[in-house]
Order: sequence, then structure tokens, then C-alpha cells
Amino acid sequence: MDARNIGAKTRFALQPGRDSLDDMRFFSNLLIALPAAIISYLFSAVPAYADLKLCNRMSYVVEVAIGIDDKAATATRGWFRIDPAACRVVAQGTLTADRILLNARALGVYGSSPVQNGNDTLCIAPDNFVIAAARQCRAGQTPAPFTQINPTRTDDGHLVAYLAEDSEYDDEQARLAAIQRLLVIAGYDAAPIDGVDGPKTQTALAAFLKSRGLSADLVQSPKFFATMIDAVQSPSSVGLTWCNDTPHRIMAAVGTDDGKTVISRGWYRIDPGKCLHPDVSGQPRQVFSFAEAVDGENRALKFRDRPLNWGGTRQLCTRESKFEVNDQNDCAGRGLAATGFAAVDMSSGGKTLRFAMP
Repeated sequence: MDARNIGAKTRFALQPGRDSLDDMRFFSNLLIALPAAIISYLFSAVPAYADLKLCNRMSYVVEVAIGIDDKAATATRGWFRIDPAACRVVAQGTLTADRILLNARALGVYGSSPVQNGNDTLCIAPDNFVIAAARQCRAGQTPAPFTQINPTRTDDGHLVAYLAEDSEYDDEQARLAAIQRLLVIAGYDAAPIDGVDGPKTQTALAAFLKSRGLSADLVQSPKFFATMIDAVQSPSSVGLTWCNDTPHRIMAAVGTDDGKTVISRGWYRIDPGKCLHPDVSGQPRQVFSFAEAVDGENRALKFRDRPLNWGGTRQLCTRESKFEVNDQNDCAGRGLAATGFAAVDMSSGGKTLRFAMP
């Protein structure tokens, strides 16, 4: 099974920046591993001092990895977490490398990452990492696409690059759209996700906070998104919730029938011990679910020679990569797979499906 993604097209934009929320020296650990000549080339001793910061104007909490590429060496480091409407310093000092590259991914709570990265391939690792020779992946490392960025210089002399969506949100809109997106994932009616405030969004947010026993003051806290994501990843009495009680990563897909059109959509990544709410909007007449356990390469797992999955008899169309299909006829004839989904009883307003080992 290939890496699976779902979500809107995302691009990298370059605009003037704002103050950083969290300074961090980018290659502090890497310097020990690199020869002195290479270090001096990557980090110039020029008196001018310019930090590189990344700012997030997306409606997703993202994690980014940075790559420094020059004739002598290519190195990567990650992950730097950046909340919507926030900035983070990822390199301190003046860089003289040929190119700066970036890989970004959204947190697992959104399903799989909606970010479309570029065509440069460098090595990354699942957790926090520093890789000195990032073009030759070793055990525990995987190749990943990186996008070259060309930061702009701000009035304070620093360099900044923005992560942005086609919606071109400003900071306030990005933050509000991110709140709306998490509310929809949690099963609350905050659609459309447009970064525009109004009674519908505020009602959904108030109901969410109340249901989780959270104070309204939390919205202004720097830890708001971390707290909200933790709450979203717990079982809920509203909407559909998937919970992974296995030691394996699970990829899931959802289907909805509104009486006119049956739509299947996937894939959503559910890490071990975590819960996730697929974004089911509106009031569909019927909801369907399929999930399967996968290994580190996203290949379907078996248990006692049988596929380790959770589905049913309703055949809906899927494919290996991200998908949203609104025509469920002749799946095979259109290059898709016919996959058995299970019907989910949503008559009580909410349902939690727990995936456990047989």
C-alpha cells in the first residue's frame, strides 16, 4: 500500500513575516557530525545575523522538516511543529547553502497529510531526527519529497517563508479555519471551513468546549490547538469516532449516503492508542466504515494468514492513494478497488468503533 493522503491542495507562498513564537537552533546537534569545512560553508561567519523562520497560514497544525543542500553536503532535520497563525525559527545564523528545502506534513488527526511537497528527494525519519547525509537513506530512514523555498528578507533582516493554502488566509482567518476544521472532525457543524467567524462557528465551538469540560478562556491560550487536538482524539458522543486499540497503524476510509449520492473517501491514519473523527458533514442517511492495519511501508497486514481489517459487505470504491469517489458503479472498470464497508448505526447521534486484535 502506498502512502495515503487526503485533503485540499496546499502550496508554499512567500510573504513578509512576523515575530517568531519559538526560536530553535536548526543544526545544533548536526554540527558535531559534520566536518569543520562544511560547517563553515553552511553557516557563514559574516557579521550580519539572519534567522530563518517558517510561518503557518494553513488551516492545519503542521510538522516540517528542513533541508540544507550545497555542493559539499546535504542535511535534513525535523520535526518542527507549527500551529496555524504561528511562526517558528528553524535556523539561526546566516545560511550560505545553495538551496533550502522543506517537507511538511499535517498531524494525523486530519487523516493523512494534505500537503503536496515537491520533487527533490531527501531522507527523513518518523520521529525527531538529524540526518547528515540526507541523500543516502539508512535503516529507519525513508526518502521523502522536499520543496525548494526562496525566503524573503523582512525589515528586521530575517528570512521568512509562509506555508499557505489556495484560500490565501491571513493569520486570523487561518486560525479560525483551523478551529472550524477540528470542530468538523470532532463531529460538530462548523462548515464551511472558510475562516469566516459567525454564530454557527461560535455555537459549535461552545458546544465542543462544554462537552469536553474545557474553559472558554482556553481559546486564547498558546496551548489551545494542542489541547483541542488531544480532545478531538478522544472518544465522543457526537459523530463517528474510530479508535485504534491495536499495536499497528490503521488506515481507514468512510462512506456516506445522503439519499442521492454515495461518497467514499480516504485514507485517514489512526496511530496506535489514538482515536480519530472522520470529517462527516451534514446529516447523511447512512454512514459506512472500512479500516485495515498496515506496516511502516503502508502495506496491509495479516494476522494468522487473514487480512487484519474491519469492514463489511457494502461494496464501495477505493484506491491505494488519496481518494474521494462519488460514483460507486464499476469500480474495477475505472481502475479502482471494490472494498467491503460496514454500515454504521448512527441512530443515537454518535458511534465509536474500536479496532482491536482478533
